[in-house]
Amino acid sequence: MRIGRVGTPGLLLVITLAALLGAKSAADKPAAPPGGGPQEAEVTGVFVEPQSRQPFMALQGKRDKRTVVLVIAPLEAERIAMLLQDVTTPRPLTHDLILSVLAEVKASLARIVITDLRNDTYYAVLHLEVGGQSRRVDSRPTDAVALALRAKVPILVEDRVFDKAERAMPKSGPSPHF
Repeated sequence: MRIGRVGTPGLLLVITLAALLGAKSAADKPAAPPGGGPQEAEVTGVFVEPQSRQPFMALQGKRDKRTVVLVIAPLEAERIAMLLQDVTTPRPLTHDLILSVLAEVKASLARIVITDLRNDTYYAVLHLEVGGQSRRVDSRPTDAVALALRAKVPILVEDRVFDKAERAMPKSGPSPHF
């Protein structure tokens, strides 16, 4: 399967890293807010870096507009792009199945939080409501984001993730992965 030509034409938004991240100087970048903590974020795009053909997902904080870019696998890129474009499939995909199982056992997804970036790997947690109690489940960020998009629940990113991602970003583009 070739990246950039998966599923429905146009599912993956192909843009360059320079266009996504902008050619801004350090003075133009928004400063981290005092106090830290998670902030709601939105998926601003799924794209393929033209030269390496590597898919990425970009999340932008709603509070301070900082961006974090995650390397993702081609299948996850296709699934998230489908969700962003409200493409439905004739049969349930994995994230649909998980949400159906949660509903069957009277549980629901309340939100997801991307919690950390360690050793070039992002971490996330699903926050579930089960029988009036909150439960947390470890998750890959791509799976968590796909679930959150389908369930239409908040996607949160810890401020420290934005900070670490900015420091980890090489001059040639993003490298930390899902």
